[in-house]
Amino acid sequence: MKPAISTLSTPKRLALVGALLAAFSGGYALRDQVRPIHAHAATVASAVEAPRATVQLPDFSEIAASQGQAVVNISVSGTVKTAAPGLPDFDANSPFGELFRRFGIPNPNIPHGRGGKMPTRGQGSGFIVDPNGTILTNAHVIENADEVTVKLTDKREFKAKVIGQDRQTDIAVLKIEAQNLPAVKIGNPDQARVGEWVVAIGSPFGFENTVTAVIISAKSRTLPDEGYVPFMQTDVAINPGNSGGPLLNARGEVIGINSQIFSRSGGYQGLSFAIPIDVAMNIEKQLLADGKVTRGRLGVLIQDVNQELADSFGLDKPRGALVGKVEPGSAAAKAGIQTGDIILRFNDREITKSGDLPALVGATRPGSEATLELWRKGASKTLRMTVGEMKTAAADGHGGKDKADGGGKLGLALRPLNGEEKAAVDGGKGLAVEEVSDGPAARAGIRTGDVILAANGERVASVDDLRSQVERAGNRVVLLVQRGERSFFVPIKIG
Repeated sequence: MKPAISTLSTPKRLALVGALLAAFSGGYALRDQVRPIHAHAATVASAVEAPRATVQLPDFSEIAASQGQAVVNISVSGTVKTAAPGLPDFDANSPFGELFRRFGIPNPNIPHGRGGKMPTRGQGSGFIVDPNGTILTNAHVIENADEVTVKLTDKREFKAKVIGQDRQTDIAVLKIEAQNLPAVKIGNPDQARVGEWVVAIGSPFGFENTVTAVIISAKSRTLPDEGYVPFMQTDVAINPGNSGGPLLNARGEVIGINSQIFSRSGGYQGLSFAIPIDVAMNIEKQLLADGKVTRGRLGVLIQDVNQELADSFGLDKPRGALVGKVEPGSAAAKAGIQTGDIILRFNDREITKSGDLPALVGATRPGSEATLELWRKGASKTLRMTVGEMKTAAADGHGGKDKADGGGKLGLALRPLNGEEKAAVDGGKGLAVEEVSDGPAARAGIRTGDVILAANGERVASVDDLRSQVERAGNRVVLLVQRGERSFFVPIKIG
């Protein structure tokens, strides 16, 4: 029998051939279209089969085990003065203060001729820096403490002696009678880098030896009224009770002391600040040797250099500390520093912003020699100078018996300046703030140790001068205040 195909007519044969050709060509076209997909699939398969790169996360267990033994829990007990016996001293901006204001009730903590004391208790952290019992912590941890107790990780407890404290840097040195204690390893904070892993160990809310870790967020931060500490900023979780605990790098070396948080709630909100350990060790050395801390001083008022100022002074870029004023007779004046100079380096340390300078000068021993690089009239200039010594009203107790409550409406106890203090302030006139009670001045931020130079534009040389200005001021008074090397205006609402 003949094949069936032979029965097809010529036109039908042609149609069949055309269909077959179309099928083959379509197949080839389809295969050409599919090739890239197959090739991509092969690439994907190859990628899946290839070994994956692994991310090695840091392991802090060894640091927690070895260095955590040197971290201690500190508990304090003491008393604070209250104007009304039996009532605690609370902040005017606290919920209690708001309650008293809202209902028009006088604040019981404002002195009214009565006095009392309230027992207080607190907790913090610290760490052992010497096997013979020397401990570092924050000064605010032991503030107003009558008794300080140190608890080790092995549950032993010791009564601690306060060797000394420095409120300017918030560092305190304690000593316990014990031997062969585990001590931390001290690192170099200058070598720490932004983005580097760090570990905090402390007692947040009393939970002892809590370990948290993230990174260094920034270095050399200058906080308001904290000009002598180039803080390290981190995002390590820090909460009340962590204060005074160590900040360690990934090698297990202490590079800082956890000191402050920036918070609107009172708890951790992502911003933590640590005191560099070299600053703390310098304070420890002075307190152990001399029982006090001395600081260098130039005697200048400075400000940051922005782009406009840099262009005006012919500087290549914004950097350094611009001198806005030189105090007569100061170390800076004797060395020849002038208003308009830009200090670029201090003892071979670059000054990138004005906040860098106070910490460097403050850490320099008074009477020592220093080298400054200046920018003056479009050219670089080098000066040699002898560093002066800082004198503060808070540190100098002279004239304490002459104090009087001249700021009755303000809530201040004041006294006239002594000879050394007069030489340290502009114009040689002012009043030293010896005590600050809960009142308008405290709410405005006035502190013990401040010097009031003027009220409503008028210089004050006596308590009567200030009282007179306050009486004439009505509901508001503006004080010119000097704090350390800074002078600034503080508006105070009296009524």
